[in-house]
Amino acid sequence: MIRVLLADDQLLVRAGFRALLDAQRDIEVAGEASDGEEAVRLVGELRPDVVLMDVRMPLLDGLAATRRITGDERLKDVRVVMLTTFELDEYVFEAIRSGASGFLVKDTEPEELLRAVRAVVAGDALLSPGVTRRLIAEFAARSKAPAKAEGLDGLTEREREVMALVGIGLTNEEIARRLVVSPLTAKTHVSRTMVKLGARDRAQLVVLAYESGLVRPGWLG
Repeated sequence: MIRVLLADDQLLVRAGFRALLDAQRDIEVAGEASDGEEAVRLVGELRPDVVLMDVRMPLLDGLAATRRITGDERLKDVRVVMLTTFELDEYVFEAIRSGASGFLVKDTEPEELLRAVRAVVAGDALLSPGVTRRLIAEFAARSKAPAKAEGLDGLTEREREVMALVGIGLTNEEIARRLVVSPLTAKTHVSRTMVKLGARDRAQLVVLAYESGLVRPGWLG
């Protein structure tokens, strides 16, 4: 059973999400928070698998709450998905860098929300390739290109290659086609790379690819 915490200051929004999620056989709503402070407290108490976190909330905004959650080693298995009105909200960029596993717009289709919750728990790519690439483009535009790749000494050449392809927004299937391997082999390489680098999920692997200098702005194709 996937346990979800809803964090949004709008009661109607939470009620709508709860009705959708609780209707699923494999998902249940573990709790609700109306502000960031309450969200952080409940995550510590309830240890949900996923937090659907609104960007703008009173007392403590979603970005600050996400930093507290992802920065707590005891909560390393909790995944945070940001909810926003706009696809490239400026706060979302910082949230991904702070450890959030991705983001969704509030008016996303119900099936897409359910798919996202299940995908992020499985460690798969949360966002559609198109949205992922727009987010990566935004990250690339803001990031400073380091002189050389750092912190990747423990990776094999193939793992570096795979990490670079993840960094430019390719899915496991696209990576498999690019490297002429099976999708399962591509997924295995991605998983091993994440483990070696201590990346929480695929979104953080993208961030690491840019911050290490392995992928640089302008590489999007």
